[in-house]
Amino acid sequence: MFEREAREWAAAGRDDIVLDVPLHPPTERVALADLDAARRWVDDWRRCERSEAITLSWHTRTWSRVGSQAVPERLRLEGPAAIASFAGQDASWTRLSRRLRALRDLIGEEAVAPLRMHARTIDELDDDDFARLCDVVSWLRAHPVSGRRVRELPIRGIHTKWIEKRHALLEALHRAGTGSSGLGLHEPDPLVRMRALDPALAVGGLTDVSAPVRDLAALDLRPERVFVFENLATVLAMPPVDGAIVVHGGGHRVGMLARVPWAQKVTYWGDLDSHGFAILHRLRASGVAATSVLMDAATAAAHRDLWGLDPEPNVAVLSLLTEEEKATLGFLSSAGNVRLEQERIPWDYALRALIPA
Repeated sequence: MFEREAREWAAAGRDDIVLDVPLHPPTERVALADLDAARRWVDDWRRCERSEAITLSWHTRTWSRVGSQAVPERLRLEGPAAIASFAGQDASWTRLSRRLRALRDLIGEEAVAPLRMHARTIDELDDDDFARLCDVVSWLRAHPVSGRRVRELPIRGIHTKWIEKRHALLEALHRAGTGSSGLGLHEPDPLVRMRALDPALAVGGLTDVSAPVRDLAALDLRPERVFVFENLATVLAMPPVDGAIVVHGGGHRVGMLARVPWAQKVTYWGDLDSHGFAILHRLRASGVAATSVLMDAATAAAHRDLWGLDPEPNVAVLSLLTEEEKATLGFLSSAGNVRLEQERIPWDYALRALIPA
């Protein structure tokens, strides 16, 4: 019980927890079977009762063959500290409760929900990192929209990787304390990789470029066709194609294409699985007109021997899929949540679909 509930108690600052449980003392028949063991059981509870944190309810039982015997029937522990002590978790409870109380005092009662959610992460920090966490939360609270880069933060021991590793925790605590989303820091513009499949579309002579989205958006390009692929290896394998550009657009990157004027109409190819279709949905939701390729039931069926399992399928409602795409997603689901990774499809098969003769 302690391990399951302690984080909830510490997050909310609960000190009114009472544990009252029956002890199920031995019956006369059990006692007669091993009288010494029954006596040791009673003596052990007498010794436990010497602790001020423990209250026992005793009852005198009259047994025909053993006589009157006083036995403990119920155990009562008042407060999380008493429960922790009984469970042999004094040090663990003291550390956790002190840490969450310190953050609650720093942020306010609004911190209870994120503290409950991130209690394990907070508990696992070493002492130096917990002190840094408090310093960062305090500084961000005083400067909720600083616009500074992580490198500029005047907090000893803080660096980019430290912030990145604990970003979810920091953002949850900062939102609870200030109501602000994000951390109010300068967020670097993500890099997006593109290849000009036509030398005429090269950027300053470069056909393979990784640049911030804002820089790609400023390019005066007029491609006839823009491919967006989830898999980087496929991006790099594409042969020359007149008037074409290919962009690496897996995961969250696809939404950034809405900011690129020359990439408002694209051909998208992702893995044939629930996540590939979720990315396609996200791309369309951002305002980009996307036509899928090689994401159909025929392609899936033709490569049945190359299927794998989708261990954690995306179950979101993907309303922006076409009827054919929804049917394909249903086919994959009914087949046992299978997936066909982009790289498993033979390259000659893929090229015939991507670049029709």
